[in-house]
Amino acid sequence: MGGFFGAALKKDCVFDLFFGTDYHSHLGTRRAGMAVYSGEKGFDRAIHNIENAPFRTKFDKDFNEMEGNLGIGCISDYEPQPLLVRSHHGTYAISTVGKINNAEEITDDIFTTGHAHFMEMSSGDINATELVAAIINQKDNIIEGIRYAQEVIDGSMSILLLTPKGIYAARDKVGRTPVVVGKKEEGYCVAFESFSFLNLGYAMERELGPGEIVVVTPEEVRTLSAPGSDMKICTFLWVYYGYPSSSYEGISVEKMRYNCGALLARRDDVEPDNVAGVPDSGIAHAVGYSNESGIPFSRPFVKYTPTWPRSFMPTNQSQRNLIAKMKLIPVHDLIQGKSLLLIDDSIVRGTQLGETTEFLYQSGAKEVHIRPACPPIMYGCKYLNFSRSTSEMDLITRRVIKDMEGDGGEVDLTDYSNPETGEYQEMVEHIRERLNFTSLRYHRLDDMIESVGIDRCKLCTYCWDGKE
Repeated sequence: MGGFFGAALKKDCVFDLFFGTDYHSHLGTRRAGMAVYSGEKGFDRAIHNIENAPFRTKFDKDFNEMEGNLGIGCISDYEPQPLLVRSHHGTYAISTVGKINNAEEITDDIFTTGHAHFMEMSSGDINATELVAAIINQKDNIIEGIRYAQEVIDGSMSILLLTPKGIYAARDKVGRTPVVVGKKEEGYCVAFESFSFLNLGYAMERELGPGEIVVVTPEEVRTLSAPGSDMKICTFLWVYYGYPSSSYEGISVEKMRYNCGALLARRDDVEPDNVAGVPDSGIAHAVGYSNESGIPFSRPFVKYTPTWPRSFMPTNQSQRNLIAKMKLIPVHDLIQGKSLLLIDDSIVRGTQLGETTEFLYQSGAKEVHIRPACPPIMYGCKYLNFSRSTSEMDLITRRVIKDMEGDGGEVDLTDYSNPETGEYQEMVEHIRERLNFTSLRYHRLDDMIESVGIDRCKLCTYCWDGKE
């Protein structure tokens, strides 16, 4: 995943840029960067690795040395950015959030037009932001270039592009990720997360529509390419990725999670002693469940965060699992002899939640009922860098289905996605047995969509039902 923030002010913007970018730290764990433009000094840029230290500590020196009234910053799970690019458009800085499925095809096409080379990252991949810049540079002007990038990229792509004249902001062509504008007396900002600018004195101005391109200056936000009518915003933003105080398309993340928990409770028939949420992403869902059911909410374990914030999580999956376990500290008086209903945002691989359940049993729990706040994840995300899975067989659903079906060839997953079928019920029971839950009941897709409260046709649900 990843997030970005940009500011265009009548005064120096570095303070706002620093803290606005930092407010996106929950969206990425590997790289972060800031780029600014000053009429006197030109462009300045800094990129740092944030795998072992939070954003603020890595950029403290840059914060005190950078200056400019225009700037963009980003938090990234993958490629280093923003990048500084010198082209026939002039020099600009660029940052992106998204995923390019046809990168190899686009790269080959660009090579045929005379592009010399791309820098290869340590992973062997091409920096996606560099590839977007190369696409933009195929056209005569930046606006045509951004439109062309949105047209040829298979996947999703939202863009911030910093020039001496202002910041170009473009939302993904079907709005899979958000881009919001804030306004205050000194100018404007543009961000992924709507809460990121509130404490900086900005008021919410508006959200960009799908595919909309604007230019942001200290004086105005002007639309250069009108939004389209089709939208497919990622539903998982509300379920997990979004910060509790954010909202997308006018729908509060925290309120949506309360709704999720409430609808889970309405379909449930177990009577645990307490309801709890896996810190932190399951807590709001659990509050909603508790409020609806009347079953007391408790915190049988707490997350130790002073030295293990999310930004410190390593990229190696086995290390992530170990550290996730180390961060949870039991409160034995709230576990011993209790029947607990535990809500997490989702079950992806199942490793961490299985270990958490075992940890509760070892701490004296009598029962552990699991209620994921979204349906079974059946497909790897094609549109966002949702997880580090390299294969759909990393998903516990797909591993269980393979065991059920054998190696007889391709499996139709339609019935496994439908909670009314025997195939679905059998799959869920196999997952319950494998992870040693007392009971397991997933959130239904129709209930989850109702929890959001906007038209289903505007929501991307691909990872649950495979529908594009």
